[in-house]
Amino acid sequence: MHGAKQYYVYILASKIGGTLYIGVTNNLVRRVYQHREKFVEGFTKQYGVTRLVYYEVHSDIEAAITREKQMKKWNRNWKIRLIEEDNPNWDDLYKRIAKG
Repeated sequence: MHGAKQYYVYILASKIGGTLYIGVTNNLVRRVYQHREKFVEGFTKQYGVTRLVYYEVHSDIEAAITREKQMKKWNRNWKIRLIEEDNPNWDDLYKRIAKG
């Protein structure tokens, strides 16, 4: 058996209460770094969405993708409530995971 893979569904924000982006990845530190350094063309680069404000871990890629799609359909208030349950100050969690 392989070591357990981990998949992450994450939310980036441009600032507290700002523009939100939801994504999925198997390497959260690398992916958020790519967004922060503007290596990722498109939405996050255009809107400066680089603050990691929420993430969750899944052991199954299908479950992670399903969750990402579900969250993308949510209205903004649900997303904000999810962020603020664990991260009421919208702290940038990247510093915590990058030390990892």
